[in-house]
Amino acid sequence: MDVVQMVLGGLVNKEIVSLINDSGGMAVGVTGKDGNLIRARRMELTETNEGSVGPETIDIGQVGEVESINQAVLESLIDGDFIPVIAPIGVGPNGESLNINADLVASGVAQHINAEKLVLITNTPGILDENNDPIASLSRKKAASLISQGVIKGGMLPKARCALDAVEGAFKAHTLSMVEYLTPFFWKS
Repeated sequence: MDVVQMVLGGLVNKEIVSLINDSGGMAVGVTGKDGNLIRARRMELTETNEGSVGPETIDIGQVGEVESINQAVLESLIDGDFIPVIAPIGVGPNGESLNINADLVASGVAQHINAEKLVLITNTPGILDENNDPIASLSRKKAASLISQGVIKGGMLPKARCALDAVEGAFKAHTLSMVEYLTPFFWKS
């Protein structure tokens, strides 16, 4: 978890902050631990093995999911005309650091600040259908169907959940594919 914090909360976060500031914005980099911005709970996965009495909980390490967002911290940054750049590291129930999927953090923050729109920038073509073609528009019913069929899985699953959260939170969610732009950025020498 130390390496995750150094990379996401340090190197990557500060690079994004610098890019925004160099473009005329006023960004501030934080992690979910700063000011207890993101309270998290450990993510639990269960599986049922043949011959077992019931489902068994699988320990997947220091991985979490958003429990709550400290709106006062966000408001103080936004009221000061700062753009918060939030590394997806939350505070667990015992003060431990938990790594959280960045899409789910973005969705949680958007809900808590009553955002009108959430834009997810991804290094994939977006949410893909059963033929691996990008889906331009996705209804709640279609998303739920594709999830239950196992078509939406892996890294696409959090993006679909963000879209479903958007429907619940009354904000619009958009996924932008930046494959051709992000690849040179992250692989520059």
